[in-house]
Amino acid sequence: MSPGSQNFNIKEVREIQVTQPTAPMKKVVAITLLTILFCSAKAQEKPESILSQLQSKPAFTSTEDWLISGNAYKAGVYKGSGPYDLVITNGLIERCFRISPSLACYSFRNHATGQEMMRAVKPEAGITIDGKDVFAGGLNGQFEYGYLKYEWLDTFTAAGDFMLEGFTVNDIKPYMEWKPVRWIPDYVWPPKGKELTFEMVGSTAAARDISLRIHYEIYDGIPLVCKWLEIINKSSKQVSVDKVSSEILAVVEEEVSVDKMNQWKTPNICVTSNYSFMGMTGASADRVTNWLTDSTYTSQVNYERKTPCLLVCKPPIGPGVELAPGQHYTSIRVWELIYDSYDRERKGLAERRLYRTVSPWVLENPVFLHLTSTDPEVIHEAVEQCKNTGFEMIILSFGSGLNMESNDSAYIRKFRNITDDCNRNGIELGGYSLLASRRINDQEDVINPSTGKTGGAVFGNSPCLESNWGRQYFENLRHFINSTGFSLLEHDGSYPGDVCASLQHPGHKGLNDSQWRQWETVTAFYAWCRSKDIYLNVPDWYFLAGSNKTGVGYRETNWSLPRDRQLVLGRQNIYDGTWGKTPSMGWTFVPLVEYQGGGEAATLEPLSEHLKDYEAHLFQNFGAGVQACYRGFRLYDTEETRQVVSKWVEWYKKYRLILNSDIIHLRRADGRDWDGFMHVNPLLREKAMILLFNPLKEEITRQITLPLYYAGLKGNEKIREKEGKPSPISLNNKSEAFIEVKIPAEGFTWLVVE
Repeated sequence: MSPGSQNFNIKEVREIQVTQPTAPMKKVVAITLLTILFCSAKAQEKPESILSQLQSKPAFTSTEDWLISGNAYKAGVYKGSGPYDLVITNGLIERCFRISPSLACYSFRNHATGQEMMRAVKPEAGITIDGKDVFAGGLNGQFEYGYLKYEWLDTFTAAGDFMLEGFTVNDIKPYMEWKPVRWIPDYVWPPKGKELTFEMVGSTAAARDISLRIHYEIYDGIPLVCKWLEIINKSSKQVSVDKVSSEILAVVEEEVSVDKMNQWKTPNICVTSNYSFMGMTGASADRVTNWLTDSTYTSQVNYERKTPCLLVCKPPIGPGVELAPGQHYTSIRVWELIYDSYDRERKGLAERRLYRTVSPWVLENPVFLHLTSTDPEVIHEAVEQCKNTGFEMIILSFGSGLNMESNDSAYIRKFRNITDDCNRNGIELGGYSLLASRRINDQEDVINPSTGKTGGAVFGNSPCLESNWGRQYFENLRHFINSTGFSLLEHDGSYPGDVCASLQHPGHKGLNDSQWRQWETVTAFYAWCRSKDIYLNVPDWYFLAGSNKTGVGYRETNWSLPRDRQLVLGRQNIYDGTWGKTPSMGWTFVPLVEYQGGGEAATLEPLSEHLKDYEAHLFQNFGAGVQACYRGFRLYDTEETRQVVSKWVEWYKKYRLILNSDIIHLRRADGRDWDGFMHVNPLLREKAMILLFNPLKEEITRQITLPLYYAGLKGNEKIREKEGKPSPISLNNKSEAFIEVKIPAEGFTWLVVE
């Protein structure tokens, strides 16, 4: 047992008679009492005795806003109000469990709003083993599914195919190995909080040879829990884990309607998981969240009983995993963030805090050049330019000719020498590799279950990651990265969730396990990269599997439009792409050379001839904290150009902490008037930095409202324009400031609040 951990074991089961005094259900019922043994004690104890050894839940009287300071909200596991109640809470949310007569979650409360999220008890998990459905936990006897009274719990009886054997409480452990080597703001890894693990054993014929661990994590300072399962084969034969629902919650409905609805509002919860792909936003990449109808909820208002109020989290197919004796399966991890508001900015800030908390590698944000050549002389010159301007990394871009799948020793030695030259000059080197959106051949590509042939994949054709080709591909990438010393991978066309009906591929047995096995392969590779701190640009939502950055969100062909349109559209992309992503989680684009067409009107080369547009790109990207793919063969062509690039890189690094802090959205670019955004961070000296833009052909003067609440400001502060002299600024009772500012024609300005 690790220091500070607590371990509780159930040793025997006996029946007792308990009188229920609560009206209107005063009656004597037989319930199962679990006699529990605390590991450090020698005598067996009753559950009320063992739970009494836990601390009582603290009062949590703080009125601090957790988005400004969450220090008062420490996670813990406590005894509940009843003799068989267990509570995990951090003062922002709490989840309450009964441990007798069977394990059941009966409450999920949002303390910020006082709202109860659950209306009924459901099983803790649902599993299909060898074609038979079994359930873990839950209670029988609920007769009303629109709400639940606490006193009803005493009348409910045991349910499910597993019996609770004990539980442990520990500090949170890292789910991924990571130790950063490049610039990053302050971070905590692993996150602070508590892990509660319930140990269960099969108690029916269908589950008798299965052990189950149900894990919960609750974090300090954020209304967030994580849940996952471990399934262990205790039998002497192989078993098949066909399906797994790791979360089943009867949630209070968000919308009530008698009539048929074309689109329902779902409860105010953000659900995400490490099983996310085929999307560049959390919502579009979500593959596990299912809002279903609840047939037991017969008192719902909807006439057809179609209200989506049952949350079930499971993979869309499978996993279909076969477990040999003694083997175990670990399910997807599901994170549930409980919103305390419907305000879009506040909800976005909460989502960004989630990723900072459970995947802090997203805070790494190197400044990089997308180099379009692998010629050693061109690379050497690019290294000199990066060193002279403050750029930190070179990515050998798509179209550069790089082949990271090569095993040729001379080719690898060439890039080892180039990497060594980069590193001597303080520059990191990495490259681009394409995975899924390509065709290999009929034997190696995914097989469409509808046709029995290739084709019809997400990207048309795609190799199966569990084919011989797929296995060799990842082996080649590992070898290339290890041998060359590359410290970045831009992994394009990452695995988008294609299923494969092939029976010939060595890594999966058929259709049902094909998605799970391919996901395991790509995420195991990303975890390996994370353990070596290989920076990962992945145009997909693999953050909770180890990736650092995805696209901020843009249409590639827009970079072939005229330069002035690119600038306005680029600011729209930044504004839109930072609601659910931190600035460091997204990249944008700057076509130094032609990209997707457009000719001279769309490109910045020759750089010195389009310096105003180049500078505008540099300012708005660095000012947003959103790094761009500066794609070309050089960063400057004249000394004047070098000075402009260096100026804005130096400016970015001077204000790097605030520029990598949360964005507050002020006004979206529309080409008709000013637009802008603001960074805030109550922990810094620079509490806020405001970036303002003018797309018009004349100078403008505007009165602008600055919402400084999330900067942690409440009284009289100081503001300065650029590096000018600070002047006092007053805030109203909403922590808003009102300023008058001039913005030059087709230009920009910036201000700092200290």
